[in-house]
Amino acid sequence: MSTGALAQDFVAFAVDAGVLRFGEFKTKAGRLSPYFFNAGLFDDGAKLGRLAEFYARRLLQARAAGELEFDMLFGPAYKGIVLAAVVAVELARLGHNVPFAYNRKEAKDHGEGGTLVGAKLAGRVLIIDDVISAGTSVRESIAMITTAGATPYAVTIALDRQEKAAENGQDAEWSAVQYVEKQLGLRIASIATLEDLLQYLRSNADPALSAHFAAVAAYRERYGV
Repeated sequence: MSTGALAQDFVAFAVDAGVLRFGEFKTKAGRLSPYFFNAGLFDDGAKLGRLAEFYARRLLQARAAGELEFDMLFGPAYKGIVLAAVVAVELARLGHNVPFAYNRKEAKDHGEGGTLVGAKLAGRVLIIDDVISAGTSVRESIAMITTAGATPYAVTIALDRQEKAAENGQDAEWSAVQYVEKQLGLRIASIATLEDLLQYLRSNADPALSAHFAAVAAYRERYGV
């Protein structure tokens, strides 16, 4: 789903920040992608603050449109931990204070113990991550949230690559995002999609950027859903 001006602003920000890059990159599925989105490069306070703004604006946009509701945030280790924290801060700044929690990769055997940290999981839980590549992180999060007695309700991500998932080395007919929506029953709110990226490249006045449109469009044609 395109989110209009918000999505275009986000793509421009990600490119300017060096988080969204163009060239030739090997994906987890073994494909050669003409672009690469690395959320780990939101690596200073200014960039992380802007990223949190985009997540918060997208979530409030979706809530206002009746697309999703949530009572708290959950950040799966590791990138999701930082994302849940900064987005909770930004939502509170905008007048929507919600609790957040996250998990450890290894259980702690002293102090409070366990793998969960932060607020008690309760109500409708929104999982926050950067992208969904295979759905593994989401499935693990669903298991933890359900075991805690809460309801895994939705997922928010920065970029929906809108490409076919890979299963046993073969292209599936659905994307990882579609799998999460249709098979796991969770709603998805992405800040931007591959279609938004294509629109950004198509209309960009900078020839150094618009030159990447053909390669990204060809990749979308081959692997897109």
